[in-house]
Amino acid sequence: MITLYGMPSTAAMIPHILLREIGVPFDLTLLDREAGENRQPGYLALNPQGRVPTLVDGDLVVTETAAICLHLVDRHPEAGLAPAVGSAERAVFYKWIAYLTNTIQADMLVYFYPGRYVQGAEAEAALKAVVEARLFEQFSLLDKEMEGRRWLLGDRYGALDPYLFTLARWSRFMTRPARSLPNLGPWLARVLERPAVQAAFAAEGLSAPYF
Repeated sequence: MITLYGMPSTAAMIPHILLREIGVPFDLTLLDREAGENRQPGYLALNPQGRVPTLVDGDLVVTETAAICLHLVDRHPEAGLAPAVGSAERAVFYKWIAYLTNTIQADMLVYFYPGRYVQGAEAEAALKAVVEARLFEQFSLLDKEMEGRRWLLGDRYGALDPYLFTLARWSRFMTRPARSLPNLGPWLARVLERPAVQAAFAAEGLSAPYF
């Protein structure tokens, strides 16, 4: 049995959606950050950093969002959520999953937690402004990549789509959110239409605005 540990509207939403797309049975355990459930000994034994998501697949424990996604697509190739291993398309898949986690997701952490990097309200506001501009540039790059495509890698929906969707969702209250871009806006609406995405939102107790 697979168990996914997460918190609503966090990066755990990405493997959450993937599990529903794959269609395998799994248990979803949502931790209460305010109650400190991610800092309890039982959870720290699985993930010593106390972060989410964490995936338990039998005796295997996998942390880090991108690693969990790669494990799931490799474990369930029949779902068709990633190109074949060894193909040129798979190399492009690797490129974009690395970009999403190492560039956009990393900058999102700075945007939402500026106090980890600078001290003082003025310094935090200045840092957030710089990072928000960087994020818009990053989303703009992907917007150009999406031109003429239904999904990020082309005509077939895959694991990169819920990954980008979740990160783009986090921009929804920014001055220039991802949805304001000409290709990402309609693409976000298409992703939201998928039953797995809607089920994930319902299970996490999330309501509009979705992106």
